[in-house]
Amino acid sequence: MNLIASLAAGLIFGFGLIISGMVNPAKVQNFLDLFGTWDPSLAFVMGGAIAIGLPGFWLLGKWSKPLFASAFQWPNKTDLDAKLIGGSALFGIGWGLGGFCPGPAVTALTIGSTGVFIFVPAMLIGMWATKLVK
Repeated sequence: MNLIASLAAGLIFGFGLIISGMVNPAKVQNFLDLFGTWDPSLAFVMGGAIAIGLPGFWLLGKWSKPLFASAFQWPNKTDLDAKLIGGSALFGIGWGLGGFCPGPAVTALTIGSTGVFIFVPAMLIGMWATKLVK
């Protein structure tokens, strides 16, 4: 049942990314270009995610355990350090330059989006390289 639930969630997430335009790097870059060809439509994607996510997390907070696991895996780190800030900055720069972040990039592989076959290997190398600086 866990595998079926994971597959369903992944398919819904992937289709949502495609429908919202998040797999189109030009749409993402235009969203980030505040003083040029700004496209505010992805703000509605974020607003929709927040509108669904906040009540969902509130409901999950009332459960004693998840449906398919023995315990919730909530983040426990609350401090800001140089690695977090530096990683966030690198993520933002990469997102702005490439127009992809990990979820949409993997989804874009299925539709052969422009540049994704360069971005994903570079992303995987970057993920591997983080293990060297921990």
